[in-house]
Amino acid sequence: MLTVYALCGGYIDLDLSTFFAGTAPGTRRVVPVGAYLVVHPRGRLLLDTGVHPAAVDDPVGRLGAGRAARFGIRSASTDNVVSQLALLGLRPDDVRYVVNSHLHFDHCGGNALFPRSTFLVQRAEMEAARALVGVAAPGRYSPSVIDFDHPLDYQLLDGEHDVWGDGSVVLMPTVGHTPGHQSLRVRAGKGAEWCFAEDACYTKENMDRDVLPMAVWDEREMSRSLARLRELRDARGVTVIYGHDAAQWQTLAHAPAALV
Repeated sequence: MLTVYALCGGYIDLDLSTFFAGTAPGTRRVVPVGAYLVVHPRGRLLLDTGVHPAAVDDPVGRLGAGRAARFGIRSASTDNVVSQLALLGLRPDDVRYVVNSHLHFDHCGGNALFPRSTFLVQRAEMEAARALVGVAAPGRYSPSVIDFDHPLDYQLLDGEHDVWGDGSVVLMPTVGHTPGHQSLRVRAGKGAEWCFAEDACYTKENMDRDVLPMAVWDEREMSRSLARLRELRDARGVTVIYGHDAAQWQTLAHAPAALV
């Protein structure tokens, strides 16, 4: 049996046109940045490291003026993965694996806080992010090295990866939002299966309406990934947790309570 905990990796304020292509700009919404801790008999795995805590007090210094304006930080001081792990009596050193779904600032902001963990990242994602370090546009990765480009133990993956070799925790490529985006499938026992989509599907509305967000690397590939996630949900009964769905987030049990 596995245990999964939902951890708050921050809150960001953004324009809804970012989430739904074709939506007129001007309406903003505060959305959660979810991170998830999987406790396996052979170790702990953290999916994404959220927004760096320094962005709360100094968003411009941490994110840059342009990004801080587009994505307002609305996190409290404890809305970060280190504080959330502490609710469970854990420290970063207690996490064996960190998975980055992708390398945007709100999903890898806390990477440097886990210097003893092994990071599982798709090779295509790392190559794309490193190619755009220092490039302001059109790249959507951090314009500096502060989020991901640290001397960490990065294990680069090429496709699907069974973390412990028993089928219980599997990384599944869901490219399109970025060149190497990946989602996490967890078989928690007693027939329960979960898929943590992250930014392969921002919200339930994106899936139900079959509408992509504006932030897309490849629309065709993202449509394929969205269809695959929908098939898991609708045909196989997998519970899908969306990347930034405020309504769904309110229904989830949060740490220190277990989600699964």
